[in-house]
Amino acid sequence: MMKEIAPWTLKGAVIAGVVLISGLDWFSGHDLSFFAFYFIPIAFAAWHLGFRFAVITALLIGIAWFCEDLFAGHHYFTSLYEVWNTTTYSAAYIVFGWAFSKQRQMLDRERQVAEELRRALSEITILETFLPICAECKKIHDNDGEWKDLEVYFSQHSNTQFTHGYCPECGKLALEEADTTAMPGAEDAGDAVSFSR
Repeated sequence: MMKEIAPWTLKGAVIAGVVLISGLDWFSGHDLSFFAFYFIPIAFAAWHLGFRFAVITALLIGIAWFCEDLFAGHHYFTSLYEVWNTTTYSAAYIVFGWAFSKQRQMLDRERQVAEELRRALSEITILETFLPICAECKKIHDNDGEWKDLEVYFSQHSNTQFTHGYCPECGKLALEEADTTAMPGAEDAGDAVSFSR
C-alpha cells in the first residue's frame, strides 16, 4: 500500500505547479496558450485535497492569469474584458475541480461499500451440498462422521440461533397427548391441569 503523503507536501506541489505553468504562460506570451495546462493542478488538488482546496487553487490560478496578462502587457479594449476572462477561467476551473472531487468521493464510497460487502460475505457460510439427515430423528451426518442435532449443526455452520415452539398441527397433537397422559386420580387432588379448550 502506498505511503500517505502529508497534505502540506501536496499543497506545495499544487502551488508549485500553478507557479510553473503561469511562468511558462507568461514567458511564451500570447502566441501560445497554456489554458489547458492549468487543469492539471486543479485535478491534483481536487483529487488529493478535496473541493475546498480545488476552489482555492482555481482562485489562485485566476489571480495568476490576471497578473500574467497584466505584466505581459496584453491590452484589452476595456478592462471589463480582462475581468470577464479571468472570471470565466476561474469559474471553469472551479466547475472542473468540483466534478473531479465528486468523482473521488464516489470512488471512495464505492470502495467502502465493496469492503463492507466483502466483510459481510466472509461472515456468511453457504451450505452448498446435500446434507445427509436422519428421516426419523432429523440428526445431520457431518463431514467428521458424527450425527449432530439439527440445531447444533446449523449453529456451528452459520449464525443461526433456534427458538422452539409448535406449529398448529403439532401443538394440537401435543395438547391431545397431554390431555390423555394426565395422571389418573389427579383431578381428585385438584392438581390436574387441563389442556383442552
